[in-house]
Amino acid sequence: MGADGLVWGVDSMCTVLSEHGWRIAPSTYYEHINRGPSARVLRDAYVIDAIHSLRKQQPLAQILGSRNTWIVLRGRGIDVARCTVERVMREMGWRGASKKKRVRTTVPDSGAQRPADLVDRQFCAAAPNRLYVADFTYCGTKSGWAYTAFVIDVFARTIVGWKVATEMTVNLVTDAPTRSPIAQSVTPTPNFEITPAGSCPSTMGRRGK
Repeated sequence: MGADGLVWGVDSMCTVLSEHGWRIAPSTYYEHINRGPSARVLRDAYVIDAIHSLRKQQPLAQILGSRNTWIVLRGRGIDVARCTVERVMREMGWRGASKKKRVRTTVPDSGAQRPADLVDRQFCAAAPNRLYVADFTYCGTKSGWAYTAFVIDVFARTIVGWKVATEMTVNLVTDAPTRSPIAQSVTPTPNFEITPAGSCPSTMGRRGK
C-alpha cells in the first residue's frame, strides 16, 4: 500500500478505467487531492464552530432558533448570512425550543364517502357571486384558541362571510356560508356542498345557479 493509501498505482487504475470507458487522467486525480476544501466548506466549518462554541459557553443559547442565533453571531461581529445559519443548524440537527402548539383540525378517514367535486378543481368564475369556496383556520390567543370559518368569492378573491368561535364544531363551518351577506341575498337559496375529510369538515364548495 502506498503512502496515499492506494493498493494500486494511480496510473494503473486510470488505465483500467479508460479501458472500460471512464477516461480519467492521473493529473485529474492529483488535482482533486491537492485542491483541498472549497471556500464554502471552510466557511461552513467556521460558522459551525462559532455556533457550537456559543451553545457550549451559554446553555441558554441551546434554546435559540436559527434567527436568534444569527442575531447573536452578528452581535459578536461574525458576518454571516441568516440562510447560512439556518442551513448549518439544520444539517447539524440543532433546533431551538418551541412553545407553539398545533391543533389538529381534521382526523383523516379513508373510509369516508365524499361527494363529487362540484367545480372539477376549476377555482375560477366569470363574474361575482358565481362560485364560493370556504375553509376554516385557527390562531392562538392569550385566552385560548380562536377558530374562524370564512367564505371567499372566487371571482373577487375577497372574504364575503365568516364566523369566529372558541370551539371547533360542525356549526362553525356550516354557519359561515349562510351568514354571508351576499349568500343571503341570492335567489334561489344557494346550494352548499359539505365535503368532509374526516371527523371534522374541512372544505366546502358552492356553485350558483
